[in-house]
Amino acid sequence: MEYEFTHQPSYTHLIVQLEQGESVLAEPGAMVGHSSTVSMQTQSSGDGLLGSAKSVLGGESAFVNRFVAEDGSGQVTLAPPSPGDVMAHDLRDETLYCTDGAFLAGSDGVDIDSELGGIKSVIGEAGLTPLALKGTGTAFIDAYGGFETLVLVAGEVHVLGKVHPIPWGDNLDYTTRSASGLKSNILGDEGIFFPVNGSGGAWCHTPALSAFASFLSPHVPSGDS
Repeated sequence: MEYEFTHQPSYTHLIVQLEQGESVLAEPGAMVGHSSTVSMQTQSSGDGLLGSAKSVLGGESAFVNRFVAEDGSGQVTLAPPSPGDVMAHDLRDETLYCTDGAFLAGSDGVDIDSELGGIKSVIGEAGLTPLALKGTGTAFIDAYGGFETLVLVAGEVHVLGKVHPIPWGDNLDYTTRSASGLKSNILGDEGIFFPVNGSGGAWCHTPALSAFASFLSPHVPSGDS
């Protein structure tokens, strides 16, 4: 499998070239088009019903589309749901975590799973259920806007707003916590923070889609206007 990106960084398309017998998984609705030699099959996004339910908890669809080059080599073009960029990350028998809706596609060998945030997410009121992309292969992650790379050294802690982290490696740990004090929560308009620590890389949105939606909301005519 080979791939390239076009229209970067604002309206990125992912173009995947498949040899006969190769396939790529993609989120429903991501397809722009494909060659006539490529067929599309819809399947559960995890290991049976349980795996699909866990993927839904991670912010993804219960199903994915698998594009298979059956009648010779072919091409599949995919696009993220919002304007922005796409990055590729090669997995080598490891796990890449990502937040709700960030998974766009994955090559053969990438398994989709999710891991509950546990009691620390409940206490932090974040409801964080990261999607876990496991195995050996290439995962494609999309971002509204662009990607900012954050590299931590051992023992370093960096605090991110809850809407900004996208993917991070399995050698980083995370917690969720509220901004200190009622005044900070209400007037600061931040609420939940996402401290990460360890040694490795993480990637963030440059803007936040939710913040942009909040900015647009007062300017959008209501049904009574």
